[in-house]
Amino acid sequence: MSLRIGHAFDVHPFSDEPDRALMLGGVEFPGEIGLAGHSDADVIAHACTDAILSPVGLGDIGQLFPDTDPALRGADSMVLLAEAVRRVHEAGASVVNIDVTVVAERPKIAPRKAEMQAKLSDVVGAPVTIKGKRAEGLGALGRAEGIAAWAVALIEIAADGGQP
Repeated sequence: MSLRIGHAFDVHPFSDEPDRALMLGGVEFPGEIGLAGHSDADVIAHACTDAILSPVGLGDIGQLFPDTDPALRGADSMVLLAEAVRRVHEAGASVVNIDVTVVAERPKIAPRKAEMQAKLSDVVGAPVTIKGKRAEGLGALGRAEGIAAWAVALIEIAADGGQP
């Protein structure tokens, strides 16, 4: 058995589509502007997906679920995360935990944090924790032009599994 760490980053600008829902960690934020993207643009789920794939040598979200695939238009990112978890398990590995930092001026993360953590933990099969931060007016994120997320995952790899 060995342990590996995966680190990931994802960012999406706010969409100009008025009816686009904002999805974060599998939770909809009614009344908020959605994020632009080919899928539902859930930056938290995307960062978690990348963080679990790379330590096992499975590439990244763009390789597995390319934004050029019309079948993935509007895809539920939690479904994509579940597929990534399945592939990680198939490769002889498991997720120990994931820690996520979200940078957003809006919406406030704390009021919905427990809900997002529960949904993500259920899909991943391991604890997922989330912290919300603000960019304090600095740069595009500070001007509330979008949302970014960083994720760090600890992956346990069986002695006979996983790619370097």
